[in-house]
Amino acid sequence: MLPLRSKYKTVLNKYFDYYKKLSSSNKKSFERKVQYFIIAKTFVARNIPEVTDEMKALIAASAVQLTFGYRRVILSHFTKILVYPDDYYSTINKKYHKGEVNPAFGIIVLSWKSFVEGYINAHDSRNLGLHEMAHALRFENRIRNEDYNFFDPYLLDKWKDLSTIEREKMENGTSTFLRDYAMTDREEFFAAAVEHFFENPEKFNQERPELYHTLSGLLRQDPLQLFNMG
Repeated sequence: MLPLRSKYKTVLNKYFDYYKKLSSSNKKSFERKVQYFIIAKTFVARNIPEVTDEMKALIAASAVQLTFGYRRVILSHFTKILVYPDDYYSTINKKYHKGEVNPAFGIIVLSWKSFVEGYINAHDSRNLGLHEMAHALRFENRIRNEDYNFFDPYLLDKWKDLSTIEREKMENGTSTFLRDYAMTDREEFFAAAVEHFFENPEKFNQERPELYHTLSGLLRQDPLQLFNMG
């Protein structure tokens, strides 16, 4: 794999805090995955002139941030990334969306405005890029391909049990651990938990240590430790 092109590396150094905090060796690993993601995916502009190099670098970095614990997982089932300037209208369910994942067509859709806001507001536990990539990761684990079935089955079962308990607490009003949208279903709970995991790891670990360490095990990374690793 060729090294990350300088134009993409410049974007990461300027905007992507997760990357900037990594050790030198981890940065090189991160760069390789970003380069591969950009090459492997087709980026499609919707209602914008083009998907710029900056957009490609940051969207790829979002996917790599989530999958960094897995050397070979790169969301291979999802081959197209559609980018809209803002919220977009779906003719399928007649609603406006900020983003979505469509496994039937191997597509991830993002509102660029909401994507950027997710990284500007770095500690509000709302990050569209991580949220949609988390949905894609869950599908990737179930779809038979080269990335198939990578989650540890014991940890996945444990996550299901713990998240069910937490959702029940949220539904009966005894927990405000995650935003209300996490109560929608298991998939949304996972995606919302991923946002919280990366944006507020200390708070997550303090309030729900067992849930935190289970998610850390599933993702094979711990934001509280990663930046100290060589």
